[in-house]
Amino acid sequence: MAEVHPSATVYPGTVLGDGVRVLEGAVVGKQPTLGPRSTAKREPLPPTTIGAGTVISTGAIVFAGSEIGAGCILGDQSCVRERVRIADDVVVGRGSLVENDTTIGSGTRIQADAYVTAYSTLEEHVFIAPCVVTTNDNFMGRTEKRKELMKGPTIRRGARVGGGAVLCPGIEVGEEAFVGAGAVVTKDVPARKLVVGNPARAIRDVPDEELLENQ
Repeated sequence: MAEVHPSATVYPGTVLGDGVRVLEGAVVGKQPTLGPRSTAKREPLPPTTIGAGTVISTGAIVFAGSEIGAGCILGDQSCVRERVRIADDVVVGRGSLVENDTTIGSGTRIQADAYVTAYSTLEEHVFIAPCVVTTNDNFMGRTEKRKELMKGPTIRRGARVGGGAVLCPGIEVGEEAFVGAGAVVTKDVPARKLVVGNPARAIRDVPDEELLENQ
């Protein structure tokens, strides 16, 4: 049985799994309000589903049409937009925003105040440090051409992105790669490489002892 705080709002049709907790002031199943120039899809959205044991923390918002797996934590004042797919055992930290049409794999950790842009893919066991910024539009809102090319980054299994890093549209961070704090990633990062700087450049391999297979 789910537990919903009296001050929380759960919209009709929302599916809450066993042991879900929706805490003070949280909102689940909210329909989006789109501006006239928004590139987001406008078709009717199915109900939100929340997997067993997930916690929707104080002030968090989950929009309609998203699916949240089991055992997740959506931190205080975090926000998950429409058509997001989050697998099991994912943490979205305090104040972080996951934009529409994004997919997040199991075991991924997104720390406080990170921004995950629309049309992004984060695979399993990805680590996103605080204040990371991802982007999806090289034209920054101008020209019709942008609508065909809009794409967030793809962050492969086990990759780690350091605090305050910026990922440019459409880039791929390879499996088990490491992006240093403050880096500006303008091109693909090879698997198991450590990159730093602006623009980010590879400086060495990720040590074997840090790989997931050795944990």
